[in-house]
Amino acid sequence: MKKIGIASVFAALLISLMAFKPQKSKGEEAKIQWLTLEEAYKRNLKQPRKVFIDMYTEWCGWCKVMDKNTFKNAEVIDFTGKKFYAVKYNPEKDADVMLGKVSFKNMMNGKVTGFPTTVILDEKMNLIQPIAGYLEPRVFHQVLAYFGDNNYQKEPFDQFQQKTYPTKYTAKAQ
Repeated sequence: MKKIGIASVFAALLISLMAFKPQKSKGEEAKIQWLTLEEAYKRNLKQPRKVFIDMYTEWCGWCKVMDKNTFKNAEVIDFTGKKFYAVKYNPEKDADVMLGKVSFKNMMNGKVTGFPTTVILDEKMNLIQPIAGYLEPRVFHQVLAYFGDNNYQKEPFDQFQQKTYPTKYTAKAQ
């Protein structure tokens, strides 16, 4: 009888210890894996993916808000990791990069009107779309889904936002 009691206590203790999952520390939280433009280009040669580029400057307040809110959103992080190479690019400091036969700065010449600007490139490193301004997490997730799953080839963005996105994507990025 005593053995059953000890075994029961031991089993209860073991079960209660297993219930405590190790908590991730702040340093272990999911994050976007940011690359340089050159790193993204090299990876893309081996495993093609679309690329989104966060064009920012150090003095840009809205760029900092995107870093704090949009790029820390779990849905944005998850979708980015599955479909894109993510690049941080400061045009005031970062060197120009050759993307095949075209330099990135020449590709963007006249297309960036302010910061932040999100630039979407296809799997062949061709420009699809620059998007100027701050994008809150839900809208940014919609942008990623629109381009990442090639919805941009099927319908206009406003139609995608109203019809396709709510039915096809369960993201609640806010």
